[in-house]
Amino acid sequence: MILDGKKVRDELLANYKEKIKKENLNIKLAIILVGDNEASKIYIKNKERACAYVGIAVEKYLLAADTSESVLISLIEKLNNDTSVTGIILQSPVPGHIDFDKCSGLIDSKKDVDGFTKENIYNLYLGKETILPCTVKGIIKLIEYYNIPIAGSNVVIVGRGNIVGHPLSLALLNMDATVTVAHSKTKNLKEITTSADILIAATGVAHLIKKDMVKVGSVVIDVGVSRIDGHIFGDVDFDDVKDVALWITPNPGGVGPMTVAMIIDNLLMMKGWEDNG
Repeated sequence: MILDGKKVRDELLANYKEKIKKENLNIKLAIILVGDNEASKIYIKNKERACAYVGIAVEKYLLAADTSESVLISLIEKLNNDTSVTGIILQSPVPGHIDFDKCSGLIDSKKDVDGFTKENIYNLYLGKETILPCTVKGIIKLIEYYNIPIAGSNVVIVGRGNIVGHPLSLALLNMDATVTVAHSKTKNLKEITTSADILIAATGVAHLIKKDMVKVGSVVIDVGVSRIDGHIFGDVDFDDVKDVALWITPNPGGVGPMTVAMIIDNLLMMKGWEDNG
């Protein structure tokens, strides 16, 4: 069965739109793009489209690729102090002369839509998270929507990156899952992945996960994106795995749409909205 991220996203956005209209919420998202990365432009367009649908204003700051780090930092500080701005996103990647972690870390934690500041990650570590990284939150929302139990489940995450794998492992531990994180140095990967009730692949290695690596009746979530010869591939070989897994995400159409929806979710939380399920 399919974990349909587009369907869930559309339902969530409709609910957010109604909430914003009913309570007459004024929300503004500032998006900063440094350089001319084509993929980033597509991601930003998707974010703008979702914001426009629910009634959130977007201000874009498109900076030249040779913009200095100091100029970028000055802009972030300005937006931090602008009371009309609800949330801020620094779109990655940035040009090589700019330290993304340093600059994104300077965003006010209360405006940190992506959930990457030290304060928000530390709160996640302590189990006191408020703003979760959008992809992490999107994966959890998707699992919960389909009433798949997390507490007590054996979860294997393949990939230990700072955007998905690492924070996702903390978030799922906080929800009482038993979590194993595998990576490029892991021995006997197949032995580990076939133990998973929930298998989450976030490596960016096209079709890494085959059916012989998946336990029959498990949940398989594909986060990775690889672009090869103009085509998009996930980490999971969908056609090979779909008849083994009980639940599986398509890619595209699974986690990606949920990530965009969680931008709106986080912005609403910044306005004091509580998601009670």
